[in-house]
Amino acid sequence: MQGVEQTLATAPAQGLDVAEIRRRYGSAFRCRPAIYWTDMLVSAAVGWTAFAAALMAGFGSLEWAGYLGIAIFANLRAALFIHEIAHIKGGTLRGFEIAWHAVVGAPLQVPSLMYVGSHNEHHKRSAFGTADDPEYAPIAQYSRFKLLFFVLSVAVVPIVLPLRWGLLAPLSYSVPGLRKLVVERLSTLGINPGYRRPLPKGTQAKRWQRQELALGIVFWIAVVAFLSGVIGVEFWLTWVCMTGGILLINQVRTLAAHRYESDGSACDSADELLDSINLSGVPVLTALVAPVGLRYHALHHLLPAVPYHALGTLHRRLSRELPQEAEYHQAEAGGVFATVRDLWTRAQARETAPTH
Repeated sequence: MQGVEQTLATAPAQGLDVAEIRRRYGSAFRCRPAIYWTDMLVSAAVGWTAFAAALMAGFGSLEWAGYLGIAIFANLRAALFIHEIAHIKGGTLRGFEIAWHAVVGAPLQVPSLMYVGSHNEHHKRSAFGTADDPEYAPIAQYSRFKLLFFVLSVAVVPIVLPLRWGLLAPLSYSVPGLRKLVVERLSTLGINPGYRRPLPKGTQAKRWQRQELALGIVFWIAVVAFLSGVIGVEFWLTWVCMTGGILLINQVRTLAAHRYESDGSACDSADELLDSINLSGVPVLTALVAPVGLRYHALHHLLPAVPYHALGTLHRRLSRELPQEAEYHQAEAGGVFATVRDLWTRAQARETAPTH
């Protein structure tokens, strides 16, 4: 370990020797399939068991609310494996994406096509923080009203998404103009309102067709089940509340993923690192709100090939071994809510500042 400390300590204060980190911590880049499968399946099992328990408890009861909370956090964790799917190299986890769709993506009506592909733009140096980045917006300049709107706007998503797969998707294949609208505006998990998703081509187009067909079938099975009395209004309301809760928490977490201070121009690796955030705070609470490694978002942007299960150990080692003046330390902030509170306070300060 002394050799590591000496090497990292002599790295330039204005940057990190990424190649040296890769060489010294090669094991951190190794994906462990057993961890992925166990974590995702157990999270989904807990989530859907709690969802079923909420239904049996009765809509609106105290027990319903308790089970719903468990369902929200467990399925949030399971759902956010979509981020790992976007980074996993083909063939590394055979069958994982299909299994994820079966137990999470399809029931929640959030297929991986909404993230795989578009998320790559967020990691491109030429696109990060620009108008071409679907996951970036000038949030640091938002007013308090706009911050509230940003968070609460996801309330309509649990209603829009099923309609997107069950109605708009099949119609769009026969209406070219509608297809363009659906792909550009209703097919990406992002926060940049100006981003336009390009039409998929080749193998990606076939991949989209398979996922849209599967999600549409799930939607119509649910509709038929409702019309035939197999499931009732309470099922739909509980599903909407759970899905809405997942989206709401993730939207709040998104506010703490970056500092969102880019002016829209392309940046270098140091700027990208410093605009990204490693969250500290209370570990258990932070892991609940930012699961599957998302609390180490600055480290993820520095080394996107590191699997989620290795980020915590690697972060602690780098934090301990890098010199105090290293830029990596500047990427750390408090917990999710402390970071969001800072955004709110700064927005309030701008609004109440005297004008000249």
